[in-house]
Amino acid sequence: MNDIGEAGVMDIQLKTEKEVSEDTLYFSKAVEKLAEGLLGICQPPLEQVKNELFELTSKQEALLAQMQLENKKIHETFEDIDLNDMKRALRLQQIKQKEALNKEQQREQELRREQELIVFDQYQKARLLFVQSIADLSSKPNNIDCLEAAGVIDLLRPLLMDTVPSIQHMAAFAFGKLANHNSRLAHAIVRRDILSHLLKNIDKQNKFYKKAALFVLRAIAKHSPELALIVVDHDGLETIIECLEDFDPEVKEAAAWALGYIARHNKSLAQTAVDAGAASLLVLCLQEPELYIKQIGASAISDISKHSIELAQAVVDTGAVAFLAKTLANPDAKAKRQALLALSSIAKHSTELAEAVIEAEIFPDVLVHMAHPDENVGRVAAILTREICKHTLELAQLATNIGGIAALIELINVSKSATRLPAIMALGYIAGHSDQLAVAVIGSKGIVQLTIVLQEETEDHILAVTVWAIGQIGKHTPEHAKAIAAANILPKLLKLYSDSKSSEDLRAKCNTTLKQVLQKCMYIEALEPLLHDVPLNILKYVLGQFSKILPHDAKARRLFVTSGGLKKVQEIQAEPGTALSEYITIINCCFPEEIVRYYSPGYPDSLLEAVEQYQPKCLFVFDHKSSSEHMDSSLPTSFYNDEG
Repeated sequence: MNDIGEAGVMDIQLKTEKEVSEDTLYFSKAVEKLAEGLLGICQPPLEQVKNELFELTSKQEALLAQMQLENKKIHETFEDIDLNDMKRALRLQQIKQKEALNKEQQREQELRREQELIVFDQYQKARLLFVQSIADLSSKPNNIDCLEAAGVIDLLRPLLMDTVPSIQHMAAFAFGKLANHNSRLAHAIVRRDILSHLLKNIDKQNKFYKKAALFVLRAIAKHSPELALIVVDHDGLETIIECLEDFDPEVKEAAAWALGYIARHNKSLAQTAVDAGAASLLVLCLQEPELYIKQIGASAISDISKHSIELAQAVVDTGAVAFLAKTLANPDAKAKRQALLALSSIAKHSTELAEAVIEAEIFPDVLVHMAHPDENVGRVAAILTREICKHTLELAQLATNIGGIAALIELINVSKSATRLPAIMALGYIAGHSDQLAVAVIGSKGIVQLTIVLQEETEDHILAVTVWAIGQIGKHTPEHAKAIAAANILPKLLKLYSDSKSSEDLRAKCNTTLKQVLQKCMYIEALEPLLHDVPLNILKYVLGQFSKILPHDAKARRLFVTSGGLKKVQEIQAEPGTALSEYITIINCCFPEEIVRYYSPGYPDSLLEAVEQYQPKCLFVFDHKSSSEHMDSSLPTSFYNDEG
């Protein structure tokens, strides 16, 4: 308004000044015209001129007066306009100043609030940084002792009840990492009543906290059955079951994992899990689309089923076998491995359960899995085959008919150490059922592969299983034993048996296998080397076989003498009445007394002693004067008889 008023005043002033200028110019021209008229063309009377001048002057004065009046009015008008505008402007300025003051006050209040919030924010960030740092430090075993000495458990405990969810779940995660390292820290966490705070109102927590809490339960339960039972007693199992029903797949995975760690310890804990309804929920895990849930679910089923036939039957009753068999078609190696292991844990308990597994049509897929690029898949496939074949001849025959022996031998050939172990055991179970199956193993060059294993392996438990399998093959008939002996395995078994570094189990297996094979072996070329430098408890089996062979085989008797076997037998000091003494007597009866006496220890010395002690039976009297006829006639007839 002020700007508009000033512009209007200026326009009016300019207009007024223009009119005055025009009047003045008109007056001047009139004066000039009057002067010209006076001087030039006409000479009016002076009075007329004066009148005209007076009129003109009056007119000018009137115009000036009118102009001044108008200017005065204009100034008065615009003075009023400027005053109103100034009042309005002042009011506006006051309003603006008040608004600016209010804004300044509000800004000051906001700054104060920000300063207050910064303190709390810094405190929150410090707590979060602390739990994150503890979790990171807990990942390294070297830091555990230092953290424990610093009282980290007591420092973390209040943070479990923090108002910030991220701090809560990070604190729980840190507890899980601490408990995961050793049982001492796990016990310390339990003693400080962390579990009750951890599981309080867990159903209202977010998925991150639930995962962290389940991790703590798993980390504590894994160390021992006692700690697992403590977890169960603190409502840990109930929490796990509830989380198995959670919609979030990651929470469900963590719950299945924790359940497996509890159930794997013993039958009692596994039964508690089944009674809580875990089996059916784990079967539902097998039906989830997420691969990692299938893996952990199968693993937990295996942990439950392995303890007893009742638990395995409970799992079978939930329909788990069909879904486990379906999981074998999954391309993921870990899923295959866990499914095969779960099926093995079920099949191992009884013939009925093994048949239930077979009815799921797992063959011949299981044999195909023995050739899987992942050696762990091949190993577990061999375990499943072993657990099925060990029960009955019919089940072993079933596996053999679909190519099980060839698949097992190939796995032994291409793998090393622990991977080949279940395949070796499976061969032993198959061969042990009947002589025909043992012949099938021999015909598939199973003996050759087992001989290679004896030469390559250095671990006692693998050697022990291999020796056991060899015994299962060679125990049936002389033909089976001959196949073992012809492969030159018996000296290797004796070496392992005599080695002081061999474990007790390995030595026991060698003793049993040597007994089984030697009691059937009629192969004298393999038996003869065993007469030398063998323990007496093994030697008696060797002599027992010779006592069976020599009475009926003249060539064997001749070889026995020429090879030094008879001489070795005579050197054995056997206690009367023992089996060894009986075998020696039978062997000696197979040879003439002179031969036996000849090879008896000390016989040459006895001959020399007899020569030394021999007393001539007649005296020789040489009479140089007597004739030879007289000398001959003087000799007794007995002399000739002795010479003859």
